[in-house]
Amino acid sequence: MASTTINPAEYQSQLDEKAARIQNIFADFETPELEVFASPAEHYRMRAEFRVWHEGEDLYYIMFNQETREKYRVDQFPAASRLINDLMPLLVEALKPVKALRHKLFQVDFLSTLSGEILVSLLYHRQLDAEWEKEAKALKQRLNDEGFKLNFIGRARKQKIVLDQEFVIEKLQVNERVLTYKQVENSFTQPNGEVAQKMLEWAVDCTQDSQGDLLELYCGNGNFSLALAQNFERVLATELAKPSVDSAQYNIAVNNIDNVQIIRMSAEDFTDAMEGRREFRRLKDQNIDLQSYNCNTIFVDPPRSGMDEGTCRMVQGYDRIMYISCNPETLKDNLDILSETHRITRFALFDQFPYTHHMEAGVLLERK
Repeated sequence: MASTTINPAEYQSQLDEKAARIQNIFADFETPELEVFASPAEHYRMRAEFRVWHEGEDLYYIMFNQETREKYRVDQFPAASRLINDLMPLLVEALKPVKALRHKLFQVDFLSTLSGEILVSLLYHRQLDAEWEKEAKALKQRLNDEGFKLNFIGRARKQKIVLDQEFVIEKLQVNERVLTYKQVENSFTQPNGEVAQKMLEWAVDCTQDSQGDLLELYCGNGNFSLALAQNFERVLATELAKPSVDSAQYNIAVNNIDNVQIIRMSAEDFTDAMEGRREFRRLKDQNIDLQSYNCNTIFVDPPRSGMDEGTCRMVQGYDRIMYISCNPETLKDNLDILSETHRITRFALFDQFPYTHHMEAGVLLERK
């Protein structure tokens, strides 16, 4: 997507088109009125990645047209956060005269936050040495002296140098509460910070009258788990990726939440454990008794491929199902099964990815 295609004047019309499209996708289901959550019209992406182009003494960011694969120069990127845009020109100008930092640099990744922290990953087609580390430290100090809260990571083949941490600390406002999240480089985080806050508030609103415990599959860094904990006696959450589990444990502690338990386990393995088909040592090691939980509600936020049929059948066993989907087509496929036993009582569109065809959907289902 070219930066020149972002036209804030067209934002509302593209959002209206998405709302019509998602209602058409789910036309075969009885859905309540669609709740639409808009994004800022620009400066909404907390992450951005740019290739780096070397041209004589010049150095600049480039992106590629996805259809033609033609490259184009990018000096500013209106889709990215203001923090990324503020840093982009300063960083590239600082890299140009320093051979140790620019030599065989081919990509720059930015991870920013609403809280003002930013992490920059510099990717190289060469091994990094002590000279690189010395110059990177000096540049980090200079940029931070100019008011940034910045850390660097240098990456090369089988090499990673962290100056001084490989994560940012994000703070999200959820109604009257501020929640703190560790977000690690190369781990999944919601790309649109403002819309992420709206998603959390929607999920809290949907479950505010809950009783008993919550089961959550695919919990990531605990993004939803922490916000929803206030509405349940206990939360039992699963996640397979170790960096996300480690972040979730940090986030539970830093937010002083004492009723959330994270298990490192796939949704498929957890289904086997819940149904007694297999025993898992990690559950015993963490002293987790699945039978002690009184889960009437289950929350799922699966990958783009959606849930497999076995997981769908397991999810049907719960009175209420909250489902966040980054792929309405696989959500529709899953709803073919879930709607056998449940009806949709809340239906939402979250515009995480403005000016693209991607849509994030949320549904709350309750047993018929």
